[in-house]
Amino acid sequence: MNSEFEALEAKIEQVVALVHQLRAENEVLKNQMAAAEAERLHLRSTMTAARERLEGLMDKIPEDA
Repeated sequence: MNSEFEALEAKIEQVVALVHQLRAENEVLKNQMAAAEAERLHLRSTMTAARERLEGLMDKIPEDA
C-alpha cells in the first residue's frame, strides 16, 4: 500500500513539474506573440507612410512625361 502512495506521489510530482514547464513555455510564447504583433504594427505603419509618400511623389510627376 505504501509503495502505491509513493508511486502516486511521484506521478503527481511529474504532473506538477510538467504544469510549471508548460506555464513557463506559455509565458515565453505570449511574449513572442506580443513582440511579433508590435513589429507587425510598426511595419504596417512604415508601409502606410511609404505608400503615402510614393503617392505624393506620383502626384507631382506630370502625366505626359
